[in-house]
Amino acid sequence: MISAKRVETEQERNDAFHVRQLVFVEEQNVPVHLELDEHDSYATHFIAYDGSQPIGAGRIREPETGIAKVERVCILPDYRGKHLGNLMMEKMEEYALQAGLSTVKLNAQSYAIPFYEKLNYKITSPEFLDAGIPHRTMEKILN
Repeated sequence: MISAKRVETEQERNDAFHVRQLVFVEEQNVPVHLELDEHDSYATHFIAYDGSQPIGAGRIREPETGIAKVERVCILPDYRGKHLGNLMMEKMEEYALQAGLSTVKLNAQSYAIPFYEKLNYKITSPEFLDAGIPHRTMEKILN
């Protein structure tokens, strides 16, 4: 059974970091010192599981009052194309609403822009490089 949730235990946090390691560091060659950063200590983390196997991760932090910054959203390759990204974003947006955050911002890898546009995110920046990967900032106002 596939599920997604806010991280509540040290094991869930380690599982989220493991998924991020596999996707960003090993698959996309992002240097580990850029992937695991100073924001991990206070961000709210999310994890997706297939049974007990971790398959997706993401985090939210509040860099500005009322603004949720969604970061590090990833799904393992074998699980892509199965709407798990939608499930992760739904859980993170629900959390943001409950936390009283009215706007969600994220820096989408350029290839993922159509995914976020389907979730009603709008592009708000020109393309830029982050860890050598093209990105664009996107934003969504929550109801």
